[in-house]
Amino acid sequence: MSATGLYAVTVIGNDRSGIVAGVTKALYDTGCNLEDATSTILRGHFSMMLIVSSDADAGRLRSALTDVAGDLGVTITVAPVEEAALEVDAPTHMVSVYGADHPGIVFRISQALADAGANVTDMTSRIIGSSDEPVYALMLEVAAAADADLEEKLAGIASEIGVDVSVHPIEADIL
Repeated sequence: MSATGLYAVTVIGNDRSGIVAGVTKALYDTGCNLEDATSTILRGHFSMMLIVSSDADAGRLRSALTDVAGDLGVTITVAPVEEAALEVDAPTHMVSVYGADHPGIVFRISQALADAGANVTDMTSRIIGSSDEPVYALMLEVAAAADADLEEKLAGIASEIGVDVSVHPIEADIL
């Protein structure tokens, strides 16, 4: 038996029922353990990223996923990844951005957050509202120092790019 390795598995394709079940069955049948996973639908396209551990090598995983990818009409990639620290900063703030859609919103907001030393831990964006009055909505979970004053640092950028920004602290859940 070979040493356990970590692999990033990505899945993308037109959304349909059964993608998660089909992919995770193939991973289960190959002896993989799902370490982390996230999925979403982006404008009708299903997207999933997983970190799996397995005694199988990347080639065997790719081979096991080839048939299911064809059956489901999705593209699946497998890449070895290095073990990363499990201790990551928990998100401390939720940043919400709303405005007319145009290029550069994510870049300008994320650059301002990076300049403030904040780390984006999760990001979601969508076009909301009606087709007559679409609104770009961007939600970012960020980990930032208590004294980062994100609201002030984002206010100038928001004005420059014509969006509304709000910053709210995230309360810690105690389990």
